[in-house]
Amino acid sequence: MTVIPPSPSALGTPDEALAELIAGNKRFVTGRPEHGHHLSAAATASGGQQPHAVVLGCIDSRVPLEAIFDQTFGSICVVRSGGHVVDRAVLGSVDFAVGALSVPLIMVLGHVRCGAVSATVGALRSGAYPDGDVRYLVDEIAPAVREVGLDGPDAAERAMRAHVGRTVRRIGGVSGVPEAVAAGRVSVVGAVYDLDTGVVELQQ
Repeated sequence: MTVIPPSPSALGTPDEALAELIAGNKRFVTGRPEHGHHLSAAATASGGQQPHAVVLGCIDSRVPLEAIFDQTFGSICVVRSGGHVVDRAVLGSVDFAVGALSVPLIMVLGHVRCGAVSATVGALRSGAYPDGDVRYLVDEIAPAVREVGLDGPDAAERAMRAHVGRTVRRIGGVSGVPEAVAAGRVSVVGAVYDLDTGVVELQQ
């Protein structure tokens, strides 16, 4: 598949891309979104795409990424997996977005009360691990849980934030990303979505 990437100038800088996501989240939170998912908007974007970000998030149905950032068709590339766990398909998707589409921003978005993280905390506490491919999610999230410990009622919250940070570091090593970051063409950021307020908080 041959893809002609848009010019970087058409996409803006990493800071501008991040500012657009945060501004969109503020529109969403305040009930003043600009973008609806209408057929006319889809048709307008059908000729080509110039996304300004790739967002890696969880599959949780309460976190529709285009909606919480108030983004229209063609604005962001979305990659989702349980607990935003990274595998080769995720890495390849990010690599494609950066290399072929020249996106200037990669965001890893965790969220509060993540079922995959809670399941991992429960598995490590009880020693009873799930069967099937869900075990892969638990195994991938487990290092973050061990990093923050199992004590306290907020263990899952701490683990989720640690998992976001670990995922940011891993995504930062995707083919071509370190060079793009060093050149100032791409930023990799972590953030957390609050299910109750709708607010996206950038994570340092």
